[in-house]
Amino acid sequence: MKLATSERPVVIFTLSSCCMCHSVTSLLCDLGVNALVHELDQDPRGKDMEKALLKLLGKGPPVPAVFIGGKLVGGTNKVMSLHLGGELVPMLKNAGALWL
Repeated sequence: MKLATSERPVVIFTLSSCCMCHSVTSLLCDLGVNALVHELDQDPRGKDMEKALLKLLGKGPPVPAVFIGGKLVGGTNKVMSLHLGGELVPMLKNAGALWL
């Protein structure tokens, strides 16, 4: 299965019960990003998407997986470190996810 990561400037793959997924999704929402969120445990294609993510990442857990501008950024640690380092907002602007 091919992951549709270019449907929107920001695409996030999550699990509805994952607190780290919720944290990353909330951060991006608070920044004003209208991300496309695929909750793997709620989507009928979720198992296939999870397998594709595992293949792409090479290790688990596969969520949250954040794609910005069609490119894999990473999970919670990467997104938070980009944000704390002041790099996340410019990245989001470059991808067309923010117009600030």
